[in-house]
Order: sequence, then structure tokens, then C-alpha cells
Amino acid sequence: MANITNTSELVAVNDEDQQGYGFAMVAMTTLFFLWGFITVLNDILIPQLKAAFELNYTQAMLIQFCFFGAYFITSIPAGALVKRIGYKNGVIAGLIVGSLGCMMFYPAAAIHQYWLFLCALFVLASGITILQVSANPYVAALGPTKTASSRLNLAQALNSLGTTIAPSIGGLLFFASTATLATEAASAEAVKVPYLLLASFMIVIAIVFFFLKLPTLNFENDGKATQVEQRSIWQAKHTTFGALAIFFYVGAEVSIGSFIVNYLGEDSIARMNENDAAKMLTYYWGGAMIGRFIGAYLMRYIQPSVMLAFNCIAIAILLVTTINSTGNIAVWSILAVGLFNSIMFPTIFTLAIEQLKGLTSRGSGLLCLAIVGGAIVPILQGGVADYWNIQLSFWVPMSCYFFIFWYARNVKHFTKAWSSTHEK
Repeated sequence: MANITNTSELVAVNDEDQQGYGFAMVAMTTLFFLWGFITVLNDILIPQLKAAFELNYTQAMLIQFCFFGAYFITSIPAGALVKRIGYKNGVIAGLIVGSLGCMMFYPAAAIHQYWLFLCALFVLASGITILQVSANPYVAALGPTKTASSRLNLAQALNSLGTTIAPSIGGLLFFASTATLATEAASAEAVKVPYLLLASFMIVIAIVFFFLKLPTLNFENDGKATQVEQRSIWQAKHTTFGALAIFFYVGAEVSIGSFIVNYLGEDSIARMNENDAAKMLTYYWGGAMIGRFIGAYLMRYIQPSVMLAFNCIAIAILLVTTINSTGNIAVWSILAVGLFNSIMFPTIFTLAIEQLKGLTSRGSGLLCLAIVGGAIVPILQGGVADYWNIQLSFWVPMSCYFFIFWYARNVKHFTKAWSSTHEK
């Protein structure tokens, strides 16, 4: 999943201050695991609440709209908050806000109100946004500067682990309790315990962080802005189109994951019950984790833009296959999309901020706001699923990958044009 970071604020601590932070690194990577786990729980929550409140697909996708909409609304205020209170306190604040969101699931289930579930998700996602703004720079600073990238990749791997195991655990917690009580009330009630457990876990971690000795980071700019670097970020086409690519990528990835459980339950696809379908979702997110390792190796020899274009073609083939097939072919073609999704976010992000220099922080902020695609695209796919059917609705994410392919084919040209103008 997407992670917010701001490269202009990564300031490493002194080497003598970096000794003994092994436990701190473990604690920080736990946060990456946690928000990956929570984010993918939405894919299990959607069919649960869809059944509980007899929602159509568009209404059910409001879950992702509220969750990822929080990224767009709170990312800038979160950055201002962290700058004011510091990274360590930002982590604690994010955990507390997130735990409050989790606790709101209890009254939402008790009074059986869908709007309150949506409010809870918005609060929970706001806490995760604060966590991401705080945690990425911390991980980069917990050790020598030259190994900062390695530490961030390790943390990302833990995030992928969270997204991989969440479907199986979430399916067990959400659907097991409703196996014998297949009522609307039971479907809503089943979310109480899992989210109360998450709230308790987040509070415990917040307490641990309160007592941890962690480095104090200073805010710095990318450097003194030159006359050239005072240009508008909107003139950097590789960045602005990159933001659109991030929008469509996050939207497509989230949208596909959101529909898989219901899709596998279709009579013409696999006729799976929700618990078994949730377990299959592990292959989608697990493929993304494996693909990151494969992609990291291959991109030592293959240009990132070429890898990005190839993966778009592979996903297009898989989506066309699942749209036009049934049974196991439809099942495994949609699950295999995760493998090729893997390298897209970091690759697009890196290509989009290339050669920005003093504008890097502004470019990074624009790209992070584009994560709101995870709120918009699922709603669009839900509308198509309601009007036609769920299988044809996968043309919506397909169109997203068309744009990403176009970006991959043209990004070098855009970057070269920006760089040549930048040097004048």
C-alpha cells in the first residue's frame, strides 16, 4: 500500500545518537505492519457491511471513500501537526486518534448505523495518516544516512506482510462469528471484537512509544531555493502527470481488492462463501509483497519506466481474461494482478520527483494528495457493478492502467524537457 513520506524533512541524527536504537527500529516497523493490516481489513469489512445494511456496491464503496478521503483531507494538517509537536509525539498522536476510530466501531455496531461506521473509518484513517507522516522520517533517521533507503525498504516489507496476512485473520474474525447467526445484526456485531482488539493494541504501542528514547529530528528544507527552483511545480509535467498516475494506480489497486471477496462469491466465478473468499484475497496482497522483491532485483538491470509499462500490459491481459472467463481462470487471473501491482507505487513516485531538486518537497506533497484515488475509483467501479454487473465493472480499473502505461511511455520525455529548461 501507499506510504506518505516527505524527503525534504529527512534529517539523520548524529552517529553517536544512533547507538542502541535497535528496539526503536523494531517498534517503528511494527507501525508499518499495523497500518498495512488495518488498510486491507477494509476489503473484508466491505462485504460484511454490505450484507449487514443491504447496500448496493456504490454504497458499500463509501467505506473506501471515507478511508482514503481522509488521506486527502488530513495529510497537510497532519504535516503541520507533526512539525509543531515533533515526530515522536506525532506517532503517539496518530496511534491515539487511530485507536479512537477503532473504538467507534463498537457504538456503530450497537446502534446499527452505517453512517457511524463511515465516521469511524474516517477517524481511523486520519490517525494512520498522522502515523505515516511521522514514521517514514523516523525510520530513515534510525541509523546511518547511507543505509536509510535499506531501512525504509525493510519497513515497506513489513507493511506488505500486514496486507498479506490481514485477509486470512480478518476473515476468521469477521465471518466465523456469523456462520451460525446469518443475520444482518450479526454481520454488524462481528466487527466489534476485531476493532476493539486493534484499539487496545494501538494504545499499548502508544504507551511504549511514550517511554522510548528516540532521536529528535530537525526540520530542514531541500536547500536554498534558486531562482529556477521558484518555478511552479505545475510546470513539471513528469510530476503532475505522475500525480495522476498515482491517483489511478492507488484507485485501481484498492478498487480491485475491494471487490474480490464479492466477485469470488458469484455463481459464475467460484461460488465461495465470504470466509473462503477472504482467504483467497491473501494471494492478491501476497503477490504484491513477492513482486516487490522480484521487481527490486529486476530493476537493477531494467529501466523503471520499462518495468512499469510491462506490468501495465500484464495487468491488462489479466483483467481482460477475468472479464471474459469463468471458474478458476477468472479467479486466478484477478488474484495475479497483485503480483504486477507490486512495483508501481514506488516506481511512479520515484520517476515523478526526478530532477525536482528544491521543488522535491512540493512534488512529494502533490503525489501524496493523489492517494485520494483510493476513495474515488472504487465508487466509480461500484456504480458500474450496480448498473451492469461486477464482472464488467473491472473495466474501470482497466482504464486506470491505460493511463499509467501512457505515463510510463512518456515520462522520460517529460523529465528531459523539464531538466533542459531547468538548467537554463
